[in-house]
Amino acid sequence: MRKISGATFAGIFQLALTFPSQGGEPVRVKITNLAFLPAEITVQAGETVEWVNEDFIDHTATETSEEWDVPIPAEKSAELKLTRAGTFSYYCRIHPGMKGTVHVIAK
Repeated sequence: MRKISGATFAGIFQLALTFPSQGGEPVRVKITNLAFLPAEITVQAGETVEWVNEDFIDHTATETSEEWDVPIPAEKSAELKLTRAGTFSYYCRIHPGMKGTVHVIAK
């Protein structure tokens, strides 16, 4: 995963873009302090997202229409290969305030 960050606008907004990974490595989302980091990612269709749970409690990555539901045990990781292009919002079923978005672009 390549990440570009910087460009502060008026000291309020910070731009952070995440681009699809190059090669076969999964795009990683860390879970720490009850948050998905980064909360928004972009992958190519066919790529894998890996959620790495650094918290001491279980989480899930559940697509809002429940197209997919990934259990992520405490201090473990879980992966999902995304094959369909689109924008997918997800949340943790156990902690509904935890939210993220995956943009899947066609190859």
